Amino acid sequence: MSDDLKNLEKEVKKNKRLASEQAMELHDLIEDRLPDAYGELMGIAQATYDACKAWDEANKKLLAAQAATA
Repeated sequence: MSDDLKNLEKEVKKNKRLASEQAMELHDLIEDRLPDAYGELMGIAQATYDACKAWDEANKKLLAAQAATA
């Protein structure tokens, strides 16, 4: 496996972990702190969206690179 593919795999794993952490933060807000902490909702939701989008973009790059080497 090339170094480029390994680096892309690392990036995907890292971004997936960050997206999962953000999702947990959003879940905790919804389960434990709403409605009192409603002011935090938009910021946490945006951060979760951004983290998931970063994972998706990295994953698409990885899949394209894997398909190119197949």
